Amino acid sequence: MPTARKKQVSLSDTKYYHCISRCVRRAFLCGEDRVTGKSYEHRRDWVEEKLLTLTKVFCIDVCGYAVMSNHTHIVLYVDDKKAQRISDRAIVLRWHKLFKGNWLTHKFINGDELSASEYSMLAADIAEFRIRLASISWFMRVLNEDIARKANKEDGCTGRFWEGRFKSQALLDEAALAACLAYVDLNPVRAKMGETPETSDYTSIKKRIEHAQQGKQPKSLLRFAGNPRKHMPKGLPFELAYYIQLVELTGRCMRADKRGYISDSQPLLTRLQIEPDNWLKLTTQFTKVFHGAVGRKQAMTDYCEHLRKRRRANLTQCERLLG
Repeated sequence: MPTARKKQVSLSDTKYYHCISRCVRRAFLCGEDRVTGKSYEHRRDWVEEKLLTLTKVFCIDVCGYAVMSNHTHIVLYVDDKKAQRISDRAIVLRWHKLFKGNWLTHKFINGDELSASEYSMLAADIAEFRIRLASISWFMRVLNEDIARKANKEDGCTGRFWEGRFKSQALLDEAALAACLAYVDLNPVRAKMGETPETSDYTSIKKRIEHAQQGKQPKSLLRFAGNPRKHMPKGLPFELAYYIQLVELTGRCMRADKRGYISDSQPLLTRLQIEPDNWLKLTTQFTKVFHGAVGRKQAMTDYCEHLRKRRRANLTQCERLLG
């Protein structure tokens, strides 16, 4: 049986989660169908545009993404503190960008007078909206439902478009976060959909490189903050220049005769205390090696205790690959 989502998300342990959604039908999410010859490439625009638009509504930031032929990879940061901080009016306005709302929420936004009982009902609605706007499940639901409706309409059919619910992995520390980000950003290169990171369309790494060339970071993605501090503050805890270089070098290291290039060229690996051979496996087989939360021993232990999990899945692999 699949693990309940509430058993996989512990915001006290980490705000970072890796989400994967796969298509259920033979027809591709995007790319070209070899049987019919029909191109679905334009659907990659749908996914990227909707994904980055949702960051303006939800209190959730996108750290990384890659839109593949029949699946998507997304790394998210949940800013639950922001959801608690913004005003009631801002919460309702954000919700109305996603859904129609009800007569009470529209009455509130219009500035109409509310009775005591109406205020009570409105307060309950707003409290629920706050929770949903900081929920990975609701974020992925809105994203995937929109793409599914468009694809079904285009295909002239009904029924499931996605393969059940999305999968999610908790990224419990900097090592897990860095490895997963590189794994996601290099997905098109491994699949031969792009020759280099900067030519891999519909990926976060391409968008970051394009903006880096102009001396800035994209506003639609969670910025690289550098100078990591305890408890992984908001903002990716790495230097952007080092990360881009790391992705480039890791991509080259997928060839057997290039493995030696990682160790002396990338300070990020030294800081994360990950062996070059282990890094290569992490960034080429992340979802095959790990099937749940990922992090070092203490982070895994705390995470399992908070969620009252008796079994620490992945612990052996985490110790072996992350140290």
